Amino acid sequence: MADAEQYAPEPAAPVRERRPATPEETKALGHPLRVRILRLCLDEMTNKELAERLGVSPGTVLYHVRRLVDVGFLVPGIPRTGPSGALEKPYRATGETWWLDSPLQDAGPAAAHAPVQAFRRELDEAGPGAVRTFSRFTLHLSDEDVAELDRRIVAVLDEFVATDGERRDSPRYSGMFLLHRPAGAGGPDPERGAGAP
Repeated sequence: MADAEQYAPEPAAPVRERRPATPEETKALGHPLRVRILRLCLDEMTNKELAERLGVSPGTVLYHVRRLVDVGFLVPGIPRTGPSGALEKPYRATGETWWLDSPLQDAGPAAAHAPVQAFRRELDEAGPGAVRTFSRFTLHLSDEDVAELDRRIVAVLDEFVATDGERRDSPRYSGMFLLHRPAGAGGPDPERGAGAP
């Protein structure tokens, strides 16, 4: 019996489900700098390291880091000695943001655009050689079609996110699925309603 216990499989990770964002979580995600801090903290980073990487003051970073810690999107790591001998506290992203269901859907245009601004900055920093693959498309979709397309894409991404720990030795990739209404596109304007001119 001891041998069976010795080789028992690890317990499976709990199945995660999407949930609505709290108002505090929505506010925390509504700023492009906070979105970038979350991305950078996939690897532990200190306040000083974040400030240098983002080109902003340590005080500004600390303000945003505290907001992210308060809602559980960042957790402090074990303090460590920095290059100057001072004690520094690193932070790490918890991954909780992935499991929020459309957290910025009703946050207003500026907040909803924060992830796009953050992604553009990340892409610019990475340079043109970083692009691995892309698909560009134009489709005619009803509101129901948009919801179904989003559901299917998120379901595929959820599978990869849930098993990401199994591929930690592979290179890291970042991406974004974004659907938008082009300027001057025909059809009803979702901001005005179907009957608007």
